Amino acid sequence: MPGIVSAKTPPPTVTLPDPQIRPASSSSRLNSPAQPPKRTPSPSRAKPSPDRTSASKNKPIDESALDNPDLGPFLLKVARDTIASGDGPNKALDYAIRASKSFERCAVEGQPSLDLVMSFHVVAAIYCSLGRFQEAVPVLDRAVTVPDISRGPDHALAAFSGYMQLGDTHSMLGHLDRSIHSYKEGLNIQIQALGDSDPRVAETCRYLAEAHVQAMQFDEAENLCKQTLEIHRVHSAPASLEEAADRRLMALILEAKGDYESALEHLVLASMAMIANGQENEVASIDVGIGNVYQSLCRFDEAVFSYQKALTVFKASKGENHPSVASVFIRLADLYYKTGKLRESKSYCENALRIYNKPVPGTAQEEIAGGLSEIAAIYESVNEPEESLRLLQKAMKLLEDKPGQQNTVAGLEARMGVMYYILEKYGEALSSFENAVTKLRSSGERKSAFFGVLLNQMGLACVQLFKIDQAAELFEEARAVLEQECGPCHQDTLGVYSNLAATYDAMGRIEDSIEILEYVVKLREEKLGTANPEFDDEKKRLAELLKEAGKSRNKKAKSLENLIDPNSKRTKKETTKRWGFRI
Repeated sequence: MPGIVSAKTPPPTVTLPDPQIRPASSSSRLNSPAQPPKRTPSPSRAKPSPDRTSASKNKPIDESALDNPDLGPFLLKVARDTIASGDGPNKALDYAIRASKSFERCAVEGQPSLDLVMSFHVVAAIYCSLGRFQEAVPVLDRAVTVPDISRGPDHALAAFSGYMQLGDTHSMLGHLDRSIHSYKEGLNIQIQALGDSDPRVAETCRYLAEAHVQAMQFDEAENLCKQTLEIHRVHSAPASLEEAADRRLMALILEAKGDYESALEHLVLASMAMIANGQENEVASIDVGIGNVYQSLCRFDEAVFSYQKALTVFKASKGENHPSVASVFIRLADLYYKTGKLRESKSYCENALRIYNKPVPGTAQEEIAGGLSEIAAIYESVNEPEESLRLLQKAMKLLEDKPGQQNTVAGLEARMGVMYYILEKYGEALSSFENAVTKLRSSGERKSAFFGVLLNQMGLACVQLFKIDQAAELFEEARAVLEQECGPCHQDTLGVYSNLAATYDAMGRIEDSIEILEYVVKLREEKLGTANPEFDDEKKRLAELLKEAGKSRNKKAKSLENLIDPNSKRTKKETTKRWGFRI
């Protein structure tokens, strides 16, 4: 009786589901606790063929032949053999599509066909191997509707596998919410079939937790990770590799939530488990994570010790030019920047860049881009925006054609926009922000705090270009997002309130500007305190506007729920203008 297993990351080849519809399985994708893991779909991410026209469009299908019940299995086998022989995915796609049509025509009414489900999975896998993820989605949507899980474990396995493959495909398109929804459906089916304490359920829970981490949904990720730890506590030996992987993920989640002491505890336990299992390189990776937590706790000497331990192991086991060595150099550069040792910081940045500029064969471009992005952040911190911009541009070029990297590229473009803004290249800044916003809108990420911050930055660029009406629209949308995600008392939200008030003032909407500033001043007086120097500035601006309008201050500010939509993100550049915009 087949079991329902967790769908994990496949090797980089075109992988088709086998006749039992078992999802591909491999080791955990958690490589480093310093960074959320990237998700990949069930098939490979090979570049699209130059000839996007499949064979199915060139060869007419003999509809009458498809009624032969022996044709579907034969065509499906030919499709798999075609992939295995390297004849090309387009030809295999034609066979797989014809197989699915044959299975569909031969299906008995009221009898869900698992052969049909299998053929859909194969078609979707080939579409994904060609980079045609959008075309794979409707195929998988159909695939998950065919099985009837009340008919037993085979149907449950087919439905589970389909939902996990659908989630991976949505993830490659940057649709994180849809991806997580699909994974949840798969997990629910798996729990119905196996119960909620089966070790295979633990693997899927961890997979879903990693998806929540990528979506910055840390509370949901923590709950799933706790469930995974509990299952492995019951079914695995003490200090097992499974427990170590769970604890590394839990440490990543807790670190992101600011619970550094608890994160450190989990990392130490994970390290002990890896030592017990002889996983020296994994121990070094955990040491990097321990160093990150020590750095967050301002225990810098202990952080340096952890980084140096990891560095010694990586150099001995992987070579001095390995990207793992460069990643430790970056952590040391960041630490020395924070402790004011700028010369040492820059030296470690240059050492890391030397490795990334001449990477060892087999280094993933995503890994190089991630390293360049981190170095760019350090150069930005030391007030070298030109060098930061150059590195961000290089990182973006490495990722812009990669499937599943839309949100990462959007983040890089947003940071490039900030660098352009600092350099007073406002046209280029606006263009970068627009590109980033377009990518995030298309991927469905319109509710995150990052998106609200980005809208605010884009609004500021519009102000500098005297596009005041457009700026007002962006500030309003930013406010709606940040009030929902961060609340009205958050500094980013308060900054957008201020920017929107200044924009309304510039547009001659004095009444609206006064109402916003009255709300902000009242908020600071009643909830946030008046020690912040921005309070005096806002109070002064409000007094000037009231004087101009011939009014006195309204002590009971009206609610702005239906009036504005602000959001704020400050850059290192502060400008003083007649309307007092905040960046």
